[in-house]
Amino acid sequence: MHVTLQLIASLAATLGAYGVYKALKFVYGNVTSPLRHLPGPPSKGFIWGNLKEIVDAENSVLHEKWIEEYGSTITYKGLFGMHRLYTTDLKAINHVLMNSYIYQKPGPARYGLEQILGKGVLVVEEDAHKKQRRVMNPAFGAAQIRELTDIFIEKSIELRDAWELEAHKEGSDSQPATIDVLSWLSRMTLDVIGLAGFNYKFNALSEGEGQNELNQAFSKIFETSATVSLIPLLRGFVPALRWLPADRDAETKQARKTMDRIGRELLDNSKDALRKSGMKVEKGSLKSKDLLTLLLRANMATDIPEHQRMSDADVVAQVPTFLAAGHETTSTATTWALFALSIAPQVQSKLRDELLTVSSDNVSMDELNALPYLDAVVRETLRIHAPVPSTLRVAVKDDVLPLSSPVTDRNGKVYDSIPIQKGQTLFIPVLPINRDKKIWGEDSHDFK
Repeated sequence: MHVTLQLIASLAATLGAYGVYKALKFVYGNVTSPLRHLPGPPSKGFIWGNLKEIVDAENSVLHEKWIEEYGSTITYKGLFGMHRLYTTDLKAINHVLMNSYIYQKPGPARYGLEQILGKGVLVVEEDAHKKQRRVMNPAFGAAQIRELTDIFIEKSIELRDAWELEAHKEGSDSQPATIDVLSWLSRMTLDVIGLAGFNYKFNALSEGEGQNELNQAFSKIFETSATVSLIPLLRGFVPALRWLPADRDAETKQARKTMDRIGRELLDNSKDALRKSGMKVEKGSLKSKDLLTLLLRANMATDIPEHQRMSDADVVAQVPTFLAAGHETTSTATTWALFALSIAPQVQSKLRDELLTVSSDNVSMDELNALPYLDAVVRETLRIHAPVPSTLRVAVKDDVLPLSSPVTDRNGKVYDSIPIQKGQTLFIPVLPINRDKKIWGEDSHDFK
């Protein structure tokens, strides 16, 4: 017993010493950070830094205000006073995004996503990401996406008819109907990604989103709480504490089991269909429509070396990945497009005139590609109302970040590049760059 207590005490002392070492290393690195003299807003407090005011503000508005006030490359404070680099310098951003072995998604974010999605292409980094991308690329070629056009058109027509029915049901001559387009578009894109992604019928437009087992699990796992919980934050930032239980662990675990089970059923069905086809499987012979079957066919191709193949678990992880990447982002972007058109009647009228030149409802991809104004409206919507307004990267090794526009720090020193320490967080601004007046002109915030 005495020996056991000594071992426990030694282990506790070792862990405590390691914790103190990591804390001191963190404080020292932050205090001596090369970013500490860069211009930027004052911190609002040690624990949250500037994060609370960012959360309270509209997307990117506060960042854009800081850029106007302090310049294109600044620093502000994150959790516990951590420096966060923010820049709209295109040379710097290009360097970050082109060097994925140096700048990667933050560890806490990857951990959280992995609990939800598994080790899919949105989560893994370095060689694992490269391997998954290599296998998946053939499924996302122009010819393969073109094959999905019928699904897009079919569900668009079903949505149109549903809206027409709702308008007649709820509206009148004196009181036009009000339709929650985001909710309906979310149901429509769920149907599309189910069929196009893995040949799965959600039937959300006809039956509602809550009637399907896979969607229930997906919604439960992405359900957000109204309050910030400390335990998930600690588990994200401190790997040694990932054994700590949190409130929604049981629900999340059950939902993840459901998603894995259905994912494996879809995988098995696709494998059986491929085997029954009796076709020689080669990477160039991609005939099926849904992305999962195309991915599986590419992964089973005889001309891919064994070490480059994805495991079944990796393939199954793409099912929730397809849902996460293609569902709400698409419905949100389309909702913003309708909003933008509603306040720009001249654009709406011109677009309608172009669309009326199409001969039938069952339009082909070639006919859609021949509509330049539609293409311009879509691009302008994604510029002004990007569904993913920003992202983060963390340096996993020391680096030097080049700048196209020199920055002057608080002491008057001019930098044409910035030293980046391992562990440094960088904010990648999508929406602010899309609305940058230096790039787009003084009317950069206008939809036109």
